Amino acid sequence: MIAAIALALSLTLSAPATADVTLPGTGGVKYLERAGDPVRLTAYGLGTGRTYLRSAAGGTFAWEKTLTEVSVAPGGRLAAGVPAAYRSGYDTLVVTDRTTGKSTRIRTVKKPLTASYASWSRDGKKVALTVEQKIGGTWRARGFTVVDVAAKTARTVGISGLSSGAGFWWSPDGNLVARHGTGLRLYRPSDGAVMRTLAGVGLPTGPEDAFSPSGRRLATWCPSGPKGQLCLADPITGTIARRMSVRPEAVFGWWDESHLITVMAHQGAYRLAVVDLGGKVTRVLAALPARTWAAELWVSFIRS
Repeated sequence: MIAAIALALSLTLSAPATADVTLPGTGGVKYLERAGDPVRLTAYGLGTGRTYLRSAAGGTFAWEKTLTEVSVAPGGRLAAGVPAAYRSGYDTLVVTDRTTGKSTRIRTVKKPLTASYASWSRDGKKVALTVEQKIGGTWRARGFTVVDVAAKTARTVGISGLSSGAGFWWSPDGNLVARHGTGLRLYRPSDGAVMRTLAGVGLPTGPEDAFSPSGRRLATWCPSGPKGQLCLADPITGTIARRMSVRPEAVFGWWDESHLITVMAHQGAYRLAVVDLGGKVTRVLAALPARTWAAELWVSFIRS
């Protein structure tokens, strides 16, 4: 009897702690978090109208009323936000120390250009932004801006001939990646020189990092086959290594080296879920009402 009680107590103590984290503004969505998760939800939003940032202590989320988006750096200390309005004719990046609350505003591009879709480099030192301009009623990518957070400087590089809907984010080796035709192209961040092209590899799953934590795998939307099917590509050769038997609504990065964070349709609504490379749902992170997903929900994570 004593041994049985001891065993039960041991199992209870070793079981992962769970917590339902309420996400304000989402219609009651609760994010199910466990101790030891490889990633941590740090920000989310509904389109560009409502952006929420998690407190540094890791508990509640607060509405960042002046920002259209926010992204937390690796390590969790800094957050980069894009304001909803120009200041003195310039777009800016607001970098906030989440432990002190102190913010720094760094000029990026001059009106009518915009610089948004913040992507942190893996070392947490720089932020890449996609530069766009509205032409004939349509937003067009014109290049990128790289912000050096420590130096508080921004450098903008124009790129001609960008694909419609191109957006820039960091590769593990420190280059910038953007959609190019039915594949991807990598650019040198200092001057925009083309480093290599992965033709026909499929479009990036973005906006979160489509490279696995090790950098050895790249998730894309398959260039052919059923619409919305996921492919895994070799980021060096650009060859398709695997077609996954899953067609999610969206992908928000990698959970770990062998799982992706997806949104899946489920019984008339949706689920934020972890899927393995075989396409099997291995963990449900949140149930999402149809109206919440229709409001353009996005989520952002950092590695724990």
